[in-house]
Amino acid sequence: MKEDGSEQDRRTIDLIESIASQVRAAIESGALPAIRTPTRSLENVSYNKEVGYLELGKKEQVRALTVNTARAFAQTLRLMAASRAMVASNDFATKREAYYISKNWGDCRFDEQAESDAIMDDIEAIASLHGLSRENLRFYPESHGGSVAGRLVIVDKSAATGETIEIDCARLGVGAYSIPRSAEHLAFRTDARFILAIETGGMFQRLNNHRFWERAQCIIVEMGGVPTRATRRFIRLLSDRHELPVYCFVDCDPYGFTNIYRTLKAGSGNAAHVNRFLCVPRAQFLGVTPQDIIDFGLEDATHPLTPVDIKRAKDALRNDPFIVAHPRWVAAIKQLLDMGVRAEQQALAKWGLNYVIDEYLPRKLAEVSGFLP
Repeated sequence: MKEDGSEQDRRTIDLIESIASQVRAAIESGALPAIRTPTRSLENVSYNKEVGYLELGKKEQVRALTVNTARAFAQTLRLMAASRAMVASNDFATKREAYYISKNWGDCRFDEQAESDAIMDDIEAIASLHGLSRENLRFYPESHGGSVAGRLVIVDKSAATGETIEIDCARLGVGAYSIPRSAEHLAFRTDARFILAIETGGMFQRLNNHRFWERAQCIIVEMGGVPTRATRRFIRLLSDRHELPVYCFVDCDPYGFTNIYRTLKAGSGNAAHVNRFLCVPRAQFLGVTPQDIIDFGLEDATHPLTPVDIKRAKDALRNDPFIVAHPRWVAAIKQLLDMGVRAEQQALAKWGLNYVIDEYLPRKLAEVSGFLP
């Protein structure tokens, strides 16, 4: 059952107060207080093929109050108190603002944002065990999401008055809806058949200007490279609530495969504690694939793989648990290495600016079963 914002807020406050009560009880009993957090190192991360994303294992670390940890312990409690206050007052702080909040905390203020970011990640890891994300804690990322257009009505509300606001993404001209930093409160209405997640802004503009989403009955989302947290969460919520498949349209190179697509679908090892909220397990890779270079006659519109491309591809074949778990991805990356070239989405313009709309995407969408997992 989908929870409303007030229920998530109540659970967030309950969690923070529960931890605070445990710390207080330990102090009052004469024991050293401690806070347990999931271990976020890569050694505690594995790919779960059943759920479809990288996730944390069961290892934990204990942050106990000692002379050496007193400052970090106090910073953790102060940051949790700030979170509780923001939830209670329906406010938020960006990661940068959270760093500056500490400047009046005396000796336990943060010297660098890296300190507040690390402690925020630890608190988020604790919250994730209770089905809560950083956005529920009211710490928002600095970067907003990508752009959206197509057969979708987004139901938002005014932050000032609470008035309901509806945005019809089919009636924005050549513009697009900008995904907010937090999408938790949004509702959607749509008759789309799928979501098309696009790597580049230029390709998004082409498909939007020619209203591709109208003829394909879909929603198009600009990722702008590796998708931000906000973009991933928006796609995940939209896909889950309306059971929409997600097709990814990305450059044919190791960066597109392993950094952009894999991050969207299965998450990353460094953010394994939040992958359950952000990744999109039902995503599939539409293209551009190495085989597309042959099938669509793009051989003379490619570029040689760089040493960085080759290293990234070989690292993925050896160490990326998502790639290793999928033989079709292993075969595709080996094919790319054998070909020694990469291809951008825009290489399709070789056959005409709108070849991608008139030929490439219709042919690919006619064979969804051929998409890479």
